[in-house]
Amino acid sequence: MTLGRLLEAGAAYLCRHGFDGAEARCQSGILIAEATGVPALRLATAGDRAATAAQVERLRQEFRRVAFGEPIQYVVGHWPFHDIELKTDARALIPRPETEELVGLVLRSPQWAQARDIADIGTGTGAIVLALAHAARGTPKSFTAVDLSPEALALARENAAALDLRVRFLQGEGCAPLAPGSTDILVSNPPYIASRTVDTLDPRVRDHEPRLALDGGEDGLDAVRSILLGATQVLRPGGRIFFEIGDEQGLSVQRLLERAGYTDVGLGRDAAGHDRFAWGTLL
Repeated sequence: MTLGRLLEAGAAYLCRHGFDGAEARCQSGILIAEATGVPALRLATAGDRAATAAQVERLRQEFRRVAFGEPIQYVVGHWPFHDIELKTDARALIPRPETEELVGLVLRSPQWAQARDIADIGTGTGAIVLALAHAARGTPKSFTAVDLSPEALALARENAAALDLRVRFLQGEGCAPLAPGSTDILVSNPPYIASRTVDTLDPRVRDHEPRLALDGGEDGLDAVRSILLGATQVLRPGGRIFFEIGDEQGLSVQRLLERAGYTDVGLGRDAAGHDRFAWGTLL
């Protein structure tokens, strides 16, 4: 079977399982590119190239996994994030474009240039801390990643090793594993979905990604409150905290930051125009 026929047949198969046309064709192209080594953008010009029997069998299995709800990031096993490539599997939440924007906010902040110690709370795949460490290569900065899940930490360690980046990994809840006054920048993409909402999520998220990384308690802000409480002890004077948040949580998180004694509190919107980020400085 040629790659062109595979692309069309795969897209049609995904459409029959509820994908819209554009998404079906995109995901078909990603799977075929991964299986054959032909870049997705070149599939149109390589349409007459024949796939091997082994490649066709692999694709048959992978299309079935995607059609029945498994996220494509888990099927291909890796995904780009900021300027790095991450191994992705069911041990941790899939890195998302909004979190790339959070990394950009940290890198553009006035605190970044002078910061010596940076910590990522709820690191998952290690996406945030590894993107920051990659951006800081050659500078005297140290990086720490914390996660409650030993499985997620194992995945983050694998990603750090593959990228040849030095990061300290600690298991624990919130800021508890960090020493008082040890951190200049603290960043977190915590679970922020209200418990009652988790079961209504897209099945590709609800049924495959770790609930621990999604469920933020009754109002979605349990982890934010916990991290803020610990951060007041962990951050040095002038230290800054950054959060990714739910798109309806901006004012609530702003109030939490102000009540916890943070100044220069701000909210930022994502590329879609939704409140998605919050930050504050501890004096």
